Amino acid sequence: MNYHVMTLFPELIEQTVDHSITGRALKSGVITLDAVNMRDYSQNKTKHVDDYIYGGGSGMLIQAEPVWLCYQDLIKKVGTKNTRVLYMSPRGKTFDQSIANALSHNDNIIFICGHYEGIDERAIELINPVHMSIGDFVLTGGELPAILMMDAITRQIPGALGSDDSAIDESFYNGLLEYPQYTRPPVYEGLAVPDVLLSGNHKLINEYRHKKALEITKEHRPDMYDKYMKNQRKGK
Repeated sequence: MNYHVMTLFPELIEQTVDHSITGRALKSGVITLDAVNMRDYSQNKTKHVDDYIYGGGSGMLIQAEPVWLCYQDLIKKVGTKNTRVLYMSPRGKTFDQSIANALSHNDNIIFICGHYEGIDERAIELINPVHMSIGDFVLTGGELPAILMMDAITRQIPGALGSDDSAIDESFYNGLLEYPQYTRPPVYEGLAVPDVLLSGNHKLINEYRHKKALEITKEHRPDMYDKYMKNQRKGK
């Protein structure tokens, strides 16, 4: 997987992705990262990329030209085949695990990160990206959503985790929240690890974990629980 991030703050992307799971995936070659500074495509001497908004309004807007030129340069390098272009935007569908799974099969993902009051609409019309949101709240720019998405997508790529089974057991992967987990010591502050997890009987352990996942999902995310049970009745 090759990530390309169009941003005004490439160092934020590079420094954050270079840690933990994504950092190891970078070092092992499972993913690559190209954080491209849109400011480099400014055609004015001061390298400014923002200007006042026509019609009035607070804040500044990123101009269309540096965004469009940056995008064209990237597409020349990576091509359009099996490439997804995502614009971090509140207009978009909310990112979730199923989208992360689907995006993990692409060869290239281009993230477009707005800042200030966003990006001149003409650049968005020219590029025609898929709008993607991470929730109904306001952030300063698109960099944090892009980092979040890269982390979730990378976890679905074979070889990114120490064990590919790790992703299968996580919340949302199979439509349920994850079951509770424990490590040593077996008793802490009077709270004991459930006996079944110490039994060595993997059949009973799997049954226990599935039961707990159902209980936790029903309590905390009844919408997910109802959807899961509906799919089970359909035999999915």
